[in-house]
Amino acid sequence: MIKRVAFKHGWYYHYRVHNVKSETLLNNGLASLKQFLEDVFDNCPNDYFKSGPRGSSLKFKLPNLNIKCITGHEISALAELGLKENAERFKSNHSKVQMFMLENDTNTIAMEVPIWLEATEIDGYDKMFNSNEPLTGHIDVLRVNDGKVWVWDYKPNAHKEKYADTQTYFYALMLSKRTGLPLEMFRCGYFDKNYAFVFKPEEVSKNLYIDNQTILP
Repeated sequence: MIKRVAFKHGWYYHYRVHNVKSETLLNNGLASLKQFLEDVFDNCPNDYFKSGPRGSSLKFKLPNLNIKCITGHEISALAELGLKENAERFKSNHSKVQMFMLENDTNTIAMEVPIWLEATEIDGYDKMFNSNEPLTGHIDVLRVNDGKVWVWDYKPNAHKEKYADTQTYFYALMLSKRTGLPLEMFRCGYFDKNYAFVFKPEEVSKNLYIDNQTILP
């Protein structure tokens, strides 16, 4: 039911896909995402993850971003349940939340999804990241709701985060490039047991390359 592999990308990331839910949720216009999730088990470019910029380490803000803070979001409730139910099962809070969602939430299809972006895939890459090596990352939780692909990152103190929006935006952009799905089909968010912060990544892409200086560190 759950397919798993451990990738040594600096340290070990346990990539998992719920096969039954992916079959159900990715059968209507999301076939390329399903194919990517299957292919990456055997065809992940592991060398990309040994060096170069990481999505989780980006320290610049995105322009004109409309982020909504939601209390009482269902994903926060799932996080709270995961922390309780898996309190003795896992040491890290990330694993407690991720595994609970993958095993119990009807909309969660994968966790720790490896993704990457090559320098030739967007304009101004070298200026943005001060590198020509691939940008890499791992999506904490991947969900599908009403035909939209939700890229979620678990942050234990989400309200204190300064750059989680930048991180999740580039996660969505990387997954868009890997699957060929337009950014309009993605939604981004980061969360804890109390708050969820959400936005539409296509709003960022409309402004991101107008003036690179607005987002450089």
